[in-house]
This record gives sequence, C-alpha cells and structure tokens, in this order.
Amino acid sequence: MENLITRPLPRSLPEAQGISSAAISAFLKHMEGQRLGLHSFMLLRHGAVVAEAWWSPYRPELPHSLYSLSKSFTSTAIGQAVAEGHLTVEDKVVSFFPEDAPADISPNLANMNISHLLMMGTGHTEDTTPYMENSEDGNWVKAFLQLPVGKTPGTHFLYNTGATYMLSAILQKVSGLTLLEYLEPRLFAPLGIHNPAWDSCPRGINKGGYGLSITTEDIAAFGQLYLQQGVWNNRQLLPKEWVAAASSRQIDNNDGSPGASSSDWSKGYGYQFWRCRHNAYRGDGAFGQFCIVMPEQDAVVAITSGDSDMQSILNGVWDILLPGMSMEPEAVESDPAAHAELAQLLAHLSIQPVQLQKVSALEETLNGKVYRLKDHPQQLASLALSFTATEAVLTLQGRYGEQTVKLGRGEWAESSAKILDHNNNLIMSSFTWTDENTLKMTLLLVETPFCLTFEVAVREGSIVLKQQFNVSMSAEDLEAEFIGRLA
Repeated sequence: MENLITRPLPRSLPEAQGISSAAISAFLKHMEGQRLGLHSFMLLRHGAVVAEAWWSPYRPELPHSLYSLSKSFTSTAIGQAVAEGHLTVEDKVVSFFPEDAPADISPNLANMNISHLLMMGTGHTEDTTPYMENSEDGNWVKAFLQLPVGKTPGTHFLYNTGATYMLSAILQKVSGLTLLEYLEPRLFAPLGIHNPAWDSCPRGINKGGYGLSITTEDIAAFGQLYLQQGVWNNRQLLPKEWVAAASSRQIDNNDGSPGASSSDWSKGYGYQFWRCRHNAYRGDGAFGQFCIVMPEQDAVVAITSGDSDMQSILNGVWDILLPGMSMEPEAVESDPAAHAELAQLLAHLSIQPVQLQKVSALEETLNGKVYRLKDHPQQLASLALSFTATEAVLTLQGRYGEQTVKLGRGEWAESSAKILDHNNNLIMSSFTWTDENTLKMTLLLVETPFCLTFEVAVREGSIVLKQQFNVSMSAEDLEAEFIGRLA
C-alpha cells in the first residue's frame, strides 16, 4: 500500500496509525509554550498524514525557503546521476574542472572525490562558502578549488556549504542540465512537487547547499520516499543502495564536546543527511526547516519555522511525539475526545498580529512625509507612510527601487515586495501604536523564516527607526537603529 502513495498524500486518524492524538496535541502545545516559532508541521505514520498544521497566516500552498535542507535534494540528484552512469562517488573533483584548477594542485586537493563532498569531509578547515560568494569574477568553482585543503579528505568533518555547491556544479557539467532541470522529471514531477524554485550563482549554477523553496507537503513526500527506500508509486526513483549510503554514518562528527551525547549534531553525517538519536536521520536547514525520517517508527516529520533553537524542536519530537507512537497499531484505541481536542487545536494555530493602540494623532503628522535614512545595511534610503481607516501603506526606497507594503490595522494585510533580496517576497503585515508616539510594524515574509519588525518613534522633524529580525545568520544583523530626517 505504501509504495502506491501519490499526491496528495493519504490522510488518516492518528489512532488508526498507532499514535495518540493526545501526544500530537502535547507536542503542539509544547512548541507554542516554548515559542519555538513553527510555521508548519506535518506528521506521517505508515504512509498517511495523521496531523498537519500551519500557523496562520502561513498556508499549505505556500512554498518555504529550505536553507540547508536543500542539500539533501542535491545528494539525491547525485544518487540518480550515479545510477545513470554520469559519474561515480570516487571521481576526483578537480577532474571535472581542469580549466578552473590551480596550476599547482596539492595532494589533498588531487585526492578529493565526490564522496568527500557528500560527507562534508573535503579536508578544508573552514567553510568555503564566504570565499566563493565574494569572488570578484563570480566563478565559485574556481574560488573553491583555489582554497587550501589542510587535511586529508575523508578524515575530518567540516560543515561546508561550498562542497554542496560543487556537487551541483559537477552535475551540471556532466548532464548539461541545472540541478533543478535534472531533478524535475526524475524527482519533482514523480513526487508531485510543483513549481520548485532554486537560487543560482552568478554563473547560473543552482546553489545546491541552499536556495530551494517547496511546500511542507513536498518535504513530507521527500521524506516518505527515503522511508520507502527510494520507491514511489511502485517506481524505484532512487536506488535502494543510495538511500542506505546517504542515510548512514559516512563520517564521524562528534568532537567530544560537553553535551554531545544529547545533541543531534554529533551522531555522524551521511551524504548530506544528519544522523539523529533514536536511529533516525534528517535533512535540516537554518532556522528550523526539517525533514526527519524515523525508520523504526515508520514515520516522517516535516517542519518549517523561523527559530534559531533547532535542538529544542528536535527534543520535542523525541520527548513527546516519539513516546506516543506504538509499534502495535491496534494497541492505540480510538479516542474521539482527544482527537476532537487535536482538531480544535490544529484549526486555531496562528500568529496573531500585535494590537495595542489602534490609532494615534501622529498619523496626520506622518501622513505622506518622506524620511531619509543614512548608512542602512540593506541600503534602505528612505521610508514614507500613509494611513487610512483600515490600513497603512509603507513605501520604501532602496537598492530594489520603490517598494510598497500594505499593513493591516491590527490584522494581516498581504503584499508582494522586494525587501530581503532580488526576489519578490510575499509579505503579511500589520501595524499598531505601542503608545502615542511609537508605531510598530510587523512584516512576516511568509515564504521564508523571517519576520521583520520596524518600530518608528516620532520626533520633531525626524524619526528613530528600530529594525529587528527574528533570526539572522549574523548576530549584528538582528537589531539596528537609524535616524530618519524629514526630506
């Protein structure tokens, strides 16, 4: 039955698949209580979705940035390319790029092969990504190959997103297709993944290590494919041997640090998958994007979120969901009351807009005025606000030209604008006055992990703008303050 799965995935009552509704409710309440910033959650057991949740205004049909969970899809493409005879995991990395290799190839670089890229055992002692992204000519392959390889490949684990990019570049070299084009007929179309998007480097190679956006159910289907050892709808999309290799420990990543025994980042690393406690494995991405495969429980967990405390999310899976799964399905009796409570909980999960003071006399003062900002890291040059009875319009001038965002008065309003990057971001926004002089605007970039908050304190002829992100790759980008002067 499970090998016949197609999309949409089959749905079932939790108890019918040997898991209690009460355990799922307890997990969701724990996530809420710990404020772990979940955007969506889907649990599959025995091939059926037994619970699915989106914290409104996040929605089932919206894609979500996967960050490093993208890596597991890149590994899958390499597995399919191996099966098609395009390459082997023993092939040397430099052999694909003679034109970009350094004149003097070190023994370690000469020995680096595809399996070392897959297992994050390239021999580098620091992540190559910043050097690649900052390369002046935009040739990320050349930048990667020029860097020193300090250790023998295969002996030293270092999480290295540049290694995954190289897998994407190699695949494009041998197939003539981008990673996205290659996976479309081989993985995405068979799994029912529609309109996947993948960011590219300046030379048009998909980034591989990050940049893929798909929906939560797409993530769940991908996990189910691995759980079924590469079979989908009675087709072997991915060799069983590849699933075994990718999901097993290829390299040790336990540095012996205190707390390693309770960390899911020290259980070994496969081919772009992390080993977990409880004999599970996962693909994951920054700020809590998860595809957790639990072979012993015949279960898959898909999660998207915007939180830096990823270990706490995993702890919730192991401490609350896992004990609720019975190995004997008939041992979990039907519990209509518990299921009704779960259904009620799932229906009302939401991120509520802040609503403190609905209006302020200062709206007239601000209306239509343009304030110029200096030294803004996102190159935001100016902002202007206008107000109506039901909403505000925020107009931003910056590196992507003029962008406008609608904000609901104490409720979410939908816009599309270029705020974080060159892509159009779908944004759900609201505003409130925290006091007579201070305006707070909340922008949920609902296809990403990010929430951006602007707080505007109004002064005579100027404003003080406080900008805050919920999560960021660098701590200094989390909060900033700027003065805006009346234009």
